[in-house]
Amino acid sequence: MQRFLSPKWIATYLAAFFLLLWIVSLFWSVEPELFEPRELAAQQAQLRNEKVVPGYTMTTTLIAVSESLLNKSGGYLSNDVLPPSVLMDDMPSWEFGVLEMTRDLSLAMRKDLSRSQSQSLENPNLTKAQPLFNNNHLDWLLPSAESRYQEGIDYLYLYRTTLSDIQQNQGQFYARADNLRDWLKQVEKRLGSLSQRLSASVGQDRLDTSLAGDAQASQSTPTARHLVDKTSWWQLDNNFYEARGASWALLHFLKAVEADFADVLEKKNARISLQQIVRELEATQEPIWSPFILNGSGFGLLANHSLVMANYISRANAALIELSELLNQG
Repeated sequence: MQRFLSPKWIATYLAAFFLLLWIVSLFWSVEPELFEPRELAAQQAQLRNEKVVPGYTMTTTLIAVSESLLNKSGGYLSNDVLPPSVLMDDMPSWEFGVLEMTRDLSLAMRKDLSRSQSQSLENPNLTKAQPLFNNNHLDWLLPSAESRYQEGIDYLYLYRTTLSDIQQNQGQFYARADNLRDWLKQVEKRLGSLSQRLSASVGQDRLDTSLAGDAQASQSTPTARHLVDKTSWWQLDNNFYEARGASWALLHFLKAVEADFADVLEKKNARISLQQIVRELEATQEPIWSPFILNGSGFGLLANHSLVMANYISRANAALIELSELLNQG
């Protein structure tokens, strides 16, 4: 017995334990695969004997994206307090990116997409679902973050059921250009922020343009005219995977938009613009062949994965701004 408790055996046990944790962490770091929202909505409607009406595909996609946080390999990891997940940061960052896009869309559905005008009543299911997604993503004590998110998903299921129920008109989804544009404007800000943080991986010298364009504008406290932004070395991979997760969620939402807002896009001749945005976002999901997120200088010897991601997101955001302008035209 003493033989198996010798320092040599203890070191062997520890090495085997950490090797096992490393293998498990690799398995849990596998990102969910892409899916086709239109096909998934058709399958769900057939299984539940429901009809695919405007809003059905988008709600189904929001449900599927939200469930991916809970049901993917390893489950929801952001609030885990035990190894190996407590030692992982890339997948939790990916989860946070998905969650941020989920929060934005659930809010847009509550205050815009499910309401006919500003004086109309909010949908009761969406009113309950949207705040649940805003619970702290790090909560692990009861109620845990994943239990709250699952509760929000359950309310989304109830909302989706009412959409195709002709016996009641409580559940509505208004596929209008102004509703879509309001949500896209929020997405523009989200992508712009991600692009700036990714670009700061090599350091940025820039001028403060916060008040540009308005001579009478003011701000609460003064800031330096010359700003220097540089992402901490410890945050480089976190920013990268957060952007990758946000792009993963957004490209599914935009594919759902192509289905539910088909008539609007056709009228505005904007379908091709939307498809181009989806292509840019799909490029962000290409396999990563490097075991590390590299941070070479802009024109240095090593690649800079953050700048590559920033390029795709910036191009998608530019196309998104053009799409918003198309929707704003008569």
